Amino acid sequence: MTKVLVDANVILDVLLDRQPHAGASAAVWAAIETGLAEGLLAAHAVTTIHYLLRKELGAAKARRTLAAILRVFGVATVDGAVVREALHLASPDFEDSVTASAAQLAGCDFIVTRDPRGFHGSPVRVLTPEAAAPLFAKA
Repeated sequence: MTKVLVDANVILDVLLDRQPHAGASAAVWAAIETGLAEGLLAAHAVTTIHYLLRKELGAAKARRTLAAILRVFGVATVDGAVVREALHLASPDFEDSVTASAAQLAGCDFIVTRDPRGFHGSPVRVLTPEAAAPLFAKA
């Protein structure tokens, strides 16, 4: 089964119905939810998602929403090894380097993000939701 790490921006596109991105991001989410792929979130993305949801939805709804997300997505570890590996990547964005390293150490086949430029030098293939969604349709 294909294992993908989904960047926080893809999750937020769906939850906050951010147009025009929500459709392709929802297709990726649906593929994971229906078992066509295994989806992971980097551990540090979980806290970011909660923070942004709390600002939009309030604390109680943010916690319920995050609990629902974690019924669909696993969590890729972010520990010292991931952070040290991220220091060696050429990405201009350290947070994206940490995400890429988490994906690599979790054995992901690719990363789905709307910001592929932030993942320059990623050891894991990077796809936009628009590019990734058709791959799941063929699975």
